[in-house]
Amino acid sequence: MPEGHTVHRLARMLAELFGGQALAVTSPQGRFAAGAALVSGRVLVASEAWGKQLFLGFGPVPGGGAAVAARPPEGPDREGGAPHDGAADLWLRVHLGLYGAWTFATDGTAAVVHAIGAPRRRVGDRESAPEPPASPTRPCEPGSAAWAVPEPRGAVRARLLGAHAVADLTGPSACEVVTAEQKAAVEAQLGPDPLRPDGGRGSLAAARAAFVDAVRGSRVAVGQQLLSQGVVAGVGNIYRAEALFRARLDPLRPGRDVDAGTLGALWDDLVGLMHDGAATGAIVTTRPQDRTVMAPDPGRRRTRQNTDGTPGAVPADAAFYVYHRDGLPCRLCRTPVLTRQVAGRTLYWCGTCQR
Repeated sequence: MPEGHTVHRLARMLAELFGGQALAVTSPQGRFAAGAALVSGRVLVASEAWGKQLFLGFGPVPGGGAAVAARPPEGPDREGGAPHDGAADLWLRVHLGLYGAWTFATDGTAAVVHAIGAPRRRVGDRESAPEPPASPTRPCEPGSAAWAVPEPRGAVRARLLGAHAVADLTGPSACEVVTAEQKAAVEAQLGPDPLRPDGGRGSLAAARAAFVDAVRGSRVAVGQQLLSQGVVAGVGNIYRAEALFRARLDPLRPGRDVDAGTLGALWDDLVGLMHDGAATGAIVTTRPQDRTVMAPDPGRRRTRQNTDGTPGAVPADAAFYVYHRDGLPCRLCRTPVLTRQVAGRTLYWCGTCQR
């Protein structure tokens, strides 16, 4: 399941590709046909993320007419595709879950990754994949006014078609059109988000305090609480394991037994780590002095990152302290990294460093 930094990157990409344009929204698979009809032909005025939830805001139809576009809309050029000056009255809410993914194609005027989400060959987020074979439906002339839109591939739940790009959504755990009030109700169930400018609580200071109070208000283990989206939104298994290691915090310790200073520092670290992930598209938590690459082992699963092969990028095998390093020596104390199933997910930690 993509972690929060991936969804924030996705929200930015969708804003860049489609912001300010009236979109043709369809459901090639058919399961989202009614929802698609509600927003098709409307202008995308907002694109945002809260934790692992993606919200695309659509403005009202001018004059109150029907909002259906059966063909690619005549949207503005990308240079004129800034968010529309208006408030959203309907929102498309998407949660990718374990199997959801967005795939993209353009007329050549924008450089975009092919896919974000599952299938998970890459860890944390997936922002690249082998390009599908060339076909007559692929655009031939970059920037052509009449580019050939690719046919849907697979069971596409929702398709967004703008003037210069198309985005296909497959396999999400949630895909629905909601009102502003319903969106607010979803957000009210979410914890503070380290990647939102105000943390979702009016200010990062208030978000920090809300996180500390939530963890200390429960006897549930801190390692389990970090995966609760009602405690902190956007943290997944990788950031959970790595942030706890960096804090030298025993993941099995009850939340109420962790002092406020330690939890405040943990929040601050998550803010920094997740902003780095949102900027680069890869999760790197190791400090430079600790980045030794593990010895190759053909029989061992290999953690992969979007930046694999990028000159100057931190190798995936040097990016983590404990995640997917079970049985290998801790980078700091050399004792073997441990694992345990907690709330259905594998927890990784060092029993020596995280007493």
